[in-house]
Amino acid sequence: MATHEDATLLVQLAQWGAMINLGEAMGAVFDDEFDAETAESHDPPVQTILAYGETVGTLVKHETLDRDLVLDWLWVGGMWDRVGPAAQRARERLGADALYENFEALAKAQAG
Repeated sequence: MATHEDATLLVQLAQWGAMINLGEAMGAVFDDEFDAETAESHDPPVQTILAYGETVGTLVKHETLDRDLVLDWLWVGGMWDRVGPAAQRARERLGADALYENFEALAKAQAG
């Protein structure tokens, strides 16, 4: 069950999201013109969402932040659907299977 500490961290993550223009990045990747199949992990909006999602996923993985609270707050699965293909191409290009794995795991938890 989520605690007051979880809620505090969630608000801090929301503030950090505002500082890194997460809303603008989300608008870009959910725009009808965005193509998940050609986007690259270094494209600024994609990079922003990948960094944010991996940070949140890592906090959840290490039980620093309540998973159910996060999944009630963020549409992690939708975010991963849009930027995941770029992350997977980056993994292949760099030979780094662990790249963005915590973000992907959290998205799978929401879907499952």
